Amino acid sequence: MPVYPMDIAGLHRELPICKVTDDLYIGAFICFGDAELTVACARDMLAMLEADSYDYLFTAEAKSIPLIHEMARQSGRNEYLLARKAAKAYMDGVFSVKYESITTKGTQELFMDGSDAKKMAGKRVLILDDVISTGESLAAMEHLVKEAGGVIVGKMAVLA
Repeated sequence: MPVYPMDIAGLHRELPICKVTDDLYIGAFICFGDAELTVACARDMLAMLEADSYDYLFTAEAKSIPLIHEMARQSGRNEYLLARKAAKAYMDGVFSVKYESITTKGTQELFMDGSDAKKMAGKRVLILDDVISTGESLAAMEHLVKEAGGVIVGKMAVLA
């Protein structure tokens, strides 16, 4: 498989090139299983922020979970919030948004737990993603934050 060489957060990685459409190929960036890369990306992203510039970190399942977890750990925060890909039995007051994904192909849906929405209401929220391809999932997360009454203070991704 062909690869795209890239230096990310001071580390060299070879991203496998994946076909999305007949005329669109992307280098697949995946933090899953690469603890060294996840730690380095979290460190560099936190270095761009003022320590007290947000109340909550927020991302969507699933590939960004290691990143948001590591950012919360390194920053000393005890909590972060997630948009889920499916409503779970323990969730209450759930609301959702649909969006199109080029990497998953087709319509996707993100769900917010009502208890997370209550935490987020009136709070400063920093939205995280691992990669921004089209911006659709980022826009979906923005929609959820706004519907929950959160105040978006920034958006960050490792790659765009």
